[in-house]
Amino acid sequence: AEKDAIVAMQPTTDEKWVDIRSKRDSLLRECDWWGSSDVTMSDAQTAYRKALRDLPASKSNPDDIVFPSKP
Repeated sequence: AEKDAIVAMQPTTDEKWVDIRSKRDSLLRECDWWGSSDVTMSDAQTAYRKALRDLPASKSNPDDIVFPSKP
């Protein structure tokens, strides 16, 4: 019974994907200003934003997600 209760408290795969997308969207919003017309993004900034946009489509298992490091 304890094991069942512990398993029931674990997020489902769909819930994990929702959380991952939410975190990704938040990280993208934090650096949206990099795309302003008076700002030139570095290659590292461009790569970071691309890596975020590619999540989670680039992975099939939510437990394998590693967010890129912000430059």
